Amino acid sequence: MVPDEAPEVPVTPRDAATVMLVRDGDAGLEVFLQRRVLGMAFAGGMTVFPGGGVDPRDADTSVAWTGPTPAWWAERFACPPELARALVCAAVRETFEESGVLLAGPSADSVVVDTSPYTDARKALVAREVSLAQFLADEGLVLRADLLRPWANWVTPAEEPRRYDTRFFVAVLPSGQRADGWTTEASDAVWQSPAGALEDWREGRRLLMPPTWVTLSELGEFSGVADVLAGSREVAKIIPKVVREGGVVRVVVP
Repeated sequence: MVPDEAPEVPVTPRDAATVMLVRDGDAGLEVFLQRRVLGMAFAGGMTVFPGGGVDPRDADTSVAWTGPTPAWWAERFACPPELARALVCAAVRETFEESGVLLAGPSADSVVVDTSPYTDARKALVAREVSLAQFLADEGLVLRADLLRPWANWVTPAEEPRRYDTRFFVAVLPSGQRADGWTTEASDAVWQSPAGALEDWREGRRLLMPPTWVTLSELGEFSGVADVLAGSREVAKIIPKVVREGGVVRVVVP
């Protein structure tokens, strides 16, 4: 909830990563969505993509890595390479924790097909008992940064008491894997077309934050995963503004 008065000094945003998992459905492109549990401190009841804040251990340089380098990601997200590495690792970790989809494989050119053997490791990651680097090392897995694409960079408005500087990624659901709603942070999870999710939002069946409905609108312009992956994106930092008009609060997207 936006406070009645904006803080004199805006809260420093916490770095975060979120991943739009996509696949080709019978009627076209589908994206994986989760409805956050009501009462959560941030975005309770909202429908979102898997994601979360960066853990300090996500910056571990020992992570077995293949694909675009941290320097490459740093150029796309206009941040230091050390942060870029942490953002990519956070994207992979959060996607696995929240959806069970693992963007890693036994080698630089393979990807896990069945993630069920890693159920206990997934729980340990959620409980912060192990780091992503330790999990990958223990299982002999390589992080597949090449399975991710940069998409956007949204920052929570300065008026909010909880702020995130979130980098959005897109990734295709690996063959053989399935996304689930196992996380305790979500009350339900579903694959849906971007147009269907937006219709549910307009009809009041879903609650969407501005970054989510804007991103869904962008995804709705693509016919399938091949088009999504082929498109080039220039990522610019987007900071919405909160505007009060009488007793009504609106969020304006620049």
